[in-house]
Amino acid sequence: MNFYIIIPAHNEESSIGLTLDSLVNQTLLPKRLMVVNDNSTDNTQDIVEAYAKKHSWISLVNSKSSNIHLPGSKIINAFYKGYELLDENYDVICKFDADLIFPKNYLETLSNHYSSNIKLGMVSGFCYIEKDGSWVLENLTRKDHIRGALKAYKKGCFLEIGKLKPSMGWDTIDELLAKYYGWDILTDESLHVKHLKPTGMSYNKASKYLQGEAMYKMRYGFVITFISALKLAYKKRSLGLLNDYIAGYFKAKKENMPFLVSEEEGTFIRDLRWKGIIGKLKG
Repeated sequence: MNFYIIIPAHNEESSIGLTLDSLVNQTLLPKRLMVVNDNSTDNTQDIVEAYAKKHSWISLVNSKSSNIHLPGSKIINAFYKGYELLDENYDVICKFDADLIFPKNYLETLSNHYSSNIKLGMVSGFCYIEKDGSWVLENLTRKDHIRGALKAYKKGCFLEIGKLKPSMGWDTIDELLAKYYGWDILTDESLHVKHLKPTGMSYNKASKYLQGEAMYKMRYGFVITFISALKLAYKKRSLGLLNDYIAGYFKAKKENMPFLVSEEEGTFIRDLRWKGIIGKLKG
């Protein structure tokens, strides 16, 4: 299968070389790899250019955006800067972070999963972070959720869901829409990906309200938003975040922010969320 990979990068000199090293040593090499150097002020560009000189399938594009590190729109806008420069001869399109170390068989294993299930729209491994000298699961979400750091989409799925939404919550919306359109999603526990920078460690303080805004834009409604926000705040061991998430929800509602999904898609999403909540209560 033809894998195209896009890596948005902002001041990633400490990790981008390790990420690229793990990708050039894959048992199944990608056909194209585009690094979008998003307003870096360190040596990110020089490191990527050195790899591009050695590997014809690696390329670099420089992009200018703000220095504020907000989750959602910034990284997806950078993704599109790379996507617009690629052709359409891909079978799988990947959005990877610039601080990951992949096992050598990562892309080959993904390819095998896609080949064995024509309805498989998205597949990934699991992120592990270093803690007390050991690599442990970065347990921030459900195990059946594909982290935004390592997304891989089959072409048909990617196009049918309308590609990626430049908003906080994009890595949840994509999965919900994939399910809406009948695609399967798979996480492979055998694939351990080292995540060098734990999620959210460099986010700007202004991002704390964006999670609640995203839940509004996904048409969750208040009750599901409250339950989801409570669970997320608990996972992050900061119940104070619950107030921020709920404030973000009502801020979006007051400002009548545009929804990211249609009314029909929103109904499907709420039904799916309720099934998951009730299933866990019964389980």
